Amino acid sequence: MEVERVRRFIIRRLFMLVIVLWGVSTVAFALMHISGDPVALMIDPNAPPSAVQKLRQDLGLDAPLYVQYFRFLLGVTGGDFGNSIRQGVPAFSLVMQRVPATMELAVVSTLVAVITGVPLGIAAALKRGTLLEVGVMSSALFGQSVPAFWLGLVLILILGVYMRVLPVSGRGTLAMMVMPVITLSVNSIAKITRMLRSSMLEQMNQDYVRTARSKGLAESRVIVGHVLKNASLSVVTLVGMDFAHLLGGAVIIETVFAWPGVGNLVVNAVFQRDFPVVQAAVFAMGLVFVAINLLMDLLYVTLDPRIDFD
Repeated sequence: MEVERVRRFIIRRLFMLVIVLWGVSTVAFALMHISGDPVALMIDPNAPPSAVQKLRQDLGLDAPLYVQYFRFLLGVTGGDFGNSIRQGVPAFSLVMQRVPATMELAVVSTLVAVITGVPLGIAAALKRGTLLEVGVMSSALFGQSVPAFWLGLVLILILGVYMRVLPVSGRGTLAMMVMPVITLSVNSIAKITRMLRSSMLEQMNQDYVRTARSKGLAESRVIVGHVLKNASLSVVTLVGMDFAHLLGGAVIIETVFAWPGVGNLVVNAVFQRDFPVVQAAVFAMGLVFVAINLLMDLLYVTLDPRIDFD
């Protein structure tokens, strides 16, 4: 019976996944086509009208918009987004070549956020009303408020230009990853810290915690085995959502640090109005996002027995 409920739950989520991906793809198609004519960027302004029309036919942009949209949807179902207008290679394969770099940045940033944010959140909850809590929460507030692109530029200016201790761009060494990871993880660290502190304080006021203490359990066992275990449920969801957002939020940071990931590719493709590349990248990131949401739903239900699959 439990297996059947899990199967129905996954089927419902997969159906929602298809709907979300269709919506994301449609929005990407619409936005790119109202942003301008790529032919105007690719051809000499003094070119004869016949040459302009020939290029438009070669790119399939001479067809009515609804025909282009129908062709686009057919391509999406087969994983074919066409060739990059600028580079002449399959757009989806171009995006997939950049995915490892973006995933590397997102995974390391998430690990740094968890390793840093969880201890800070625990300390702030256990040392409530002390200078330690004030310092931790003030830092967390700053971390959530500071714009990531501004922080990245400041790190480049201080660590890369003035102090010359870290490279300011590129990928390939651990040193090149330090500043992008710091820039991406600061906001996540702040959110994890604040969320875990709030959840732990809420759990510490529950009856089951007072009961555990009245039974004579050691304080460390009460905190780790009861308070932290239940408080971590909301943090697990936050980490999953933050990881998905890091994949999307890396667009600006990859541009700032010239990190050769999907974000950098998308920014260049947008400026060049390279429709197929933008649409393939949006679809790929949307797929990752909804897949992570599905995994978080399954994990959350598994961790919290009070929530069922119905």
